[in-house]
Amino acid sequence: MSIKPRRQREILRLIGTGSMRTQDQLSTALAAKGIQVSQGTLSRDLRELGVAKAADGYSLPARRRSVAPTQRSLGRVAAQFMLEIRTAQNMVVLRTAPGGANALAQRLDAAAWHEVVGTIAGDDTIFIATADSVMAERVRQRLMAL
Repeated sequence: MSIKPRRQREILRLIGTGSMRTQDQLSTALAAKGIQVSQGTLSRDLRELGVAKAADGYSLPARRRSVAPTQRSLGRVAAQFMLEIRTAQNMVVLRTAPGGANALAQRLDAAAWHEVVGTIAGDDTIFIATADSVMAERVRQRLMAL
């Protein structure tokens, strides 16, 4: 998994605690989690996530208060584009309709499944890396269930 989804997930978690009042506090809290971030990157992340800034600190947008929308979005995109799923040792190879791989890989990255180490998307193929063959099979089963 790339650092951006992890960083943004952590930002949402920290803001969800209700104790983040400034970007400095948020940056310090992220650093304590081992995530170094520049002020510019943090500003972009907050904007992309739709985080609101009020007098009493940051707050989550209504659409981000629940984890379910990410999973529903992944399910919709998978139903629309996914054609075939195969495992090859610690990899899951996902075939999609032409042009669908990137959209599906983005939703999968946003879902932040703990089994997924990272994804690479082409036009109609996604390579999903996992730690081992057991995790690859678990990802295949989760994808089949969508």
